[in-house]
Amino acid sequence: MTEQIDQKHQEDLQRLRGFRLLDDDFLTKCFEGNTASIELVLQIVLEKPDLKVLDVRTQVFVENLLNRSVRLDILATDSAGAKMNVEVQRSDKGTGRKRARYNSSMMDANLLRKGEDFDKLPETWVIFITENDIMGKGLPLYSIERCFLGTGEKFEDGSHILYVNGAYRGDTPVGKLMHDFSCTNAADMYYGTLADRVRFFKESKEGIEIMCRAMEDMRNQTLKEGMKEVALRMLAAGKYALEEIVNISGLSLEEVKQLKADRSA
Repeated sequence: MTEQIDQKHQEDLQRLRGFRLLDDDFLTKCFEGNTASIELVLQIVLEKPDLKVLDVRTQVFVENLLNRSVRLDILATDSAGAKMNVEVQRSDKGTGRKRARYNSSMMDANLLRKGEDFDKLPETWVIFITENDIMGKGLPLYSIERCFLGTGEKFEDGSHILYVNGAYRGDTPVGKLMHDFSCTNAADMYYGTLADRVRFFKESKEGIEIMCRAMEDMRNQTLKEGMKEVALRMLAAGKYALEEIVNISGLSLEEVKQLKADRSA
């Protein structure tokens, strides 16, 4: 058992050495509670050098009681009250335009209290940082705004979508930022603010311990999700007692009962 734990630890250390800010699990850990890093990123990609971030949260669950909920990689609030959702995507599949639309709508749906006037809606940004140039035009930034088709004037409803081309390497702030997002070594990065966070989680004892615990948690969560799938298949078969499902899946009786209730809803 001890040898297996040591081997898993070594595998985690190897994985950690290869992490980049383009890996969303590593990014959210680096940016967790760190306003300076997300402030730098937003100042560059939004081309607002005076932007000030007051709050940043990672892995924010936005619940939809009737339909699909979403989990936002990063949700930041600036000094003007604007809300910025930043998503990092290595896979082109996760960068669909309708996903950006859905994230934007889910943010809006949770920003007003009951009875509050629609004019109170803050400005919102959904920002996708993608490993590849998914729009294929070679530009560093792709800004999407609603507009009047007849005149081209902006609709100015306060809702914005931005795609950042992670493959761009021009000698500009965005090009240097995307270079840093692809770096595995802090010493190779341009921006000290980001390099310091990467160095902490990759080179300091405390940071490495935090990341190793996070990877263990991710493994456990993946395993649990797999067991939930097993339990759901057994429930669908309709021939297993709840106790049998508990014994085979390793889930608690309460968890299996909840899966059954959700399935029947």
